[in-house]
Amino acid sequence: MTPFTAFSKKQLTAMSWWCPGSPYHSRDAIICDGAVRSGKTLSMSLGFLIWAMSSFSDTDFAICGKTVTALRRNLVTPLLAHAAALGFSCTDKVSRGIITVTRGRTTNRFYLFGGRDEGSAALIQGVTLAGVLFDETALMPRSFVEQAIARCSVSGSRFWFNCNPEHPFHWFYRGWILQAEKKNACYLHFTMEDNPSLTPEIKARYRSLYEGSFYRRFILGEWTAAAGAVYPMFDPHRHVTDDLPAHCSRYVISCDYGTLNPTSMGLWGALDDGRWLRLREYYHDARQTGRQLTDEEYYTALERLAGGCEIEAVVVDPSAASFLTTIRRHGRFRVIPAKNDVTDGIRRVSDALRAGTLCFHSGCTDILREFGQYVWDEKAGCDKPKKQNDHAMDDLRYFVSTILTPEEPFFVGTVARR
Repeated sequence: MTPFTAFSKKQLTAMSWWCPGSPYHSRDAIICDGAVRSGKTLSMSLGFLIWAMSSFSDTDFAICGKTVTALRRNLVTPLLAHAAALGFSCTDKVSRGIITVTRGRTTNRFYLFGGRDEGSAALIQGVTLAGVLFDETALMPRSFVEQAIARCSVSGSRFWFNCNPEHPFHWFYRGWILQAEKKNACYLHFTMEDNPSLTPEIKARYRSLYEGSFYRRFILGEWTAAAGAVYPMFDPHRHVTDDLPAHCSRYVISCDYGTLNPTSMGLWGALDDGRWLRLREYYHDARQTGRQLTDEEYYTALERLAGGCEIEAVVVDPSAASFLTTIRRHGRFRVIPAKNDVTDGIRRVSDALRAGTLCFHSGCTDILREFGQYVWDEKAGCDKPKKQNDHAMDDLRYFVSTILTPEEPFFVGTVARR
């Protein structure tokens, strides 16, 4: 990696806030939030490493992300390259999630942890730390973050947080950013202007990628509530086609199952140009038709939807235990419980629509109808779509999260050293 040549004033502050002579030297934590590609991750991770190696030896630290895979890709890989350029010797034990860093007579250990759900807090119990760096803090559950903070009992320990904004009712925004002074934390808000490595053309490109609440969050760096349509980037002229291919290389069915609520299924085909097309769909609303179907009747509808296609997998609402059992009992289809994180799923669908990797046949009228009716619930106090006109939207989200952009594996480890 080519060594960096310049940092902005704000990046330098994120790196050196702990140094003697800094106005933030006595603070216990630093919080960096703001726009995407604003340079906060690189400057903060370098500052964390230099602080740890300058202040401690033979000591344990933690670096945390939503998953260890994402953490390695977004933070660890570039950090290790820059660390080597600065003269640090790094030994990365991938299977154990430990990075040992040495310079001169100083050696410290950095443990990698994934905080993807409430159960992740157990992963970090038992270790004594001198500091912890959280990458994308707002994507981690509060229980994990607070457990990691509680492990920092070494004298002089500090906390390092970075994140992109979420909704203004988020626990981290309310508990840390709005109370930064009370928490004795240095708070820095970043924009793309704080990253001198971005050219005007790249900044213009990023500004063109987002709109609405996502523009305010990712480009302006605001903690703002979502409003209006959930998928404002959906464009019938771009995403809907009257053409059907003669053959697709892969076929998948996604299903949102309901008894009184509607059941929605979609047949997806992989096109030669890398896109996935919703070829046809099945939609049954028991309230509207006055007829509630059995699991066997829904299975018959699933077989009709599949037709003669060789189905790679059927992705089903994970709460539909009886229907999952019915599909498995028949033995024709491989069935997968869907990934069902609503907020992450909406982000993934938004990215796929924006990238043009999803398209829909004009005959799929129910999902096309729901695109125009699927809106944010402004009274929910969080990023939550209204629970109506959302059944085809749910089966779409299951497909994208589980097949098109599957969630990364996560690291599970224990640390015995105290």
